[in-house]
Amino acid sequence: MAFDVARIRGLFPALGDGWIHFDGAAGMLVPEQVASAVSTAMRAPVSGPGGAFPASQRAESIVTAARRAVADLVGADPAAVVLGPSAPVLLRRLVDALAERWTIGDEVVVSRLDEEANIAPWRRAAKRVGAVVRWSEIDIETCELPAWQYENLVSARTKAVSVTLASGSVGTRPDVPTVIEFAKRVGALVVVDATYAAPFVPLDLQELGADVMVVSAPSWGGPAVGALVFRDPELLERISSVSLDPTATGPARLELGPHAYPLLAGVVASIDYLAGLDDAATGSRRERLVTSLGSAKSYHAGLLAQLSTELRSLRHIMVIGDAMRRIPALAFAVAGAKSSQVAEYLASQGLCAFADDGTSGVFASLGVGEVGGAVRIGLAHYSNVFEINQLVRVLEELR
Repeated sequence: MAFDVARIRGLFPALGDGWIHFDGAAGMLVPEQVASAVSTAMRAPVSGPGGAFPASQRAESIVTAARRAVADLVGADPAAVVLGPSAPVLLRRLVDALAERWTIGDEVVVSRLDEEANIAPWRRAAKRVGAVVRWSEIDIETCELPAWQYENLVSARTKAVSVTLASGSVGTRPDVPTVIEFAKRVGALVVVDATYAAPFVPLDLQELGADVMVVSAPSWGGPAVGALVFRDPELLERISSVSLDPTATGPARLELGPHAYPLLAGVVASIDYLAGLDDAATGSRRERLVTSLGSAKSYHAGLLAQLSTELRSLRHIMVIGDAMRRIPALAFAVAGAKSSQVAEYLASQGLCAFADDGTSGVFASLGVGEVGGAVRIGLAHYSNVFEINQLVRVLEELR
């Protein structure tokens, strides 16, 4: 393992602002190589695809490179990568296309662990066609999402199961392979959201067995681009097209309007950045990604363990959940204080973190609103021990 956090921090000019960034829930800061790739692409002549001249061919090559990069990240076929302005936009297109074949009484299964962006499209589509939404519940003590409940949640009427690979709110990484196994018994389509897992965990869509994986480049410091990745490219031909081109095939069937080519160039650079997190990683980009994200996973497990242990030692801090498998994200409440007050205090001490009032989403399911809400902490590739110690010190003084 060669995860050199000091070297990685040097890749982020934005860290020069002097703040300590625990705001990973909104996405990581942008590495210099990503900003440079976007600005370089914006300066170059780029036209629409399909022309015989260089500017048009450049556009096509950027799209091709972006599909290959995302495919390398998740272990898939570039021909199965759909690109778009954001993961929620693409997910809504997918759900709307799938729902055209649903009928009254069909079912979809969603999770209380998921963010609202992963739930709302399914609920809206189900309401529109008269389908039933079924929910998997969270263990309120550990924030685990028990996989055994899916055996009873899915049925012959289940058309789709949507579940997160990791929670950006409480860090839980549920047993998704078992969820997929139950879904496949009834022939349901499985959509897995890897938005929060992608920056920290090596992904392999083929091995996982989900039908569709959702990723979002801002989560690892990339530009505002999302992607849907299909395990089987043929599935793209079997769902309704949303393209303005009636002859569209493959990923273009779920892509609407022209691509933001400079941002796609930034996506390629951002995935190359991920592949270089471990400076000892060698081989193809896919191989370097697996090695680098494995190193990141080990490094952040140590940081998270330290943070969790030290916060739990503070009597006025309640850490929410204690899942066995996690990404480096957690939430806590402070006795006698609202989460907004705590976040404001942290900001006064130079620490960036988000408050959630606990009235919706994951925290509402956990009843966190009754204790004043929660403060969300999201570590990043550039987080270090010094920053962990600063957070603990500041919270110790908040009594």
